[in-house]
Amino acid sequence: MFPFNFGFIPGTKADDGDPLDILILNEEPLFSGCLVKARLIGVIKAEQTEEGKTTRNDRLIGLAIGKQAPSSLEGIGLDRRTLSEIESFFVSYNRLSGKKFKVLGKSGPKRALGMVRKSQKNPKEDSKKS
Repeated sequence: MFPFNFGFIPGTKADDGDPLDILILNEEPLFSGCLVKARLIGVIKAEQTEEGKTTRNDRLIGLAIGKQAPSSLEGIGLDRRTLSEIESFFVSYNRLSGKKFKVLGKSGPKRALGMVRKSQKNPKEDSKKS
C-alpha cells in the first residue's frame, strides 16, 4: 500500500519506457484505476538503478482538482517535511524492490508541464510504425 496516491499520466512515455509517474496530493485516498484531473505543482528529478542499469525516473507531483485538493499548496513549495517524506518513500520503496532511487533535484510546475508535453505520444508517429 502506498502512503500517497501514486499513478501515471496516460498517453505519455518517460525515459524508462513507462508512462510518466505522478503522485497526487489530496485529502482522501483514491481507489486504484480511477482517472483524476490534477494541477501539476512540481517534479522530483531522480534516477533509478536496477541490475546495474541507471535510467531517469522522475516523479511528478500534482494536486487533485476539485473539492479534495488542499488549497494551501502552491508550486513545489511543499513544506520540507512533506517533500522529505515523499522522497524517503520512493527511496525506501525502490530499495525493497532491489532498486536504487537517487534524488537529483526538484523543479516547479513549469518544468513538470514541459516534461508532460515532451513525453506525450504523437499519434502520427504511432501510425507510421503500423
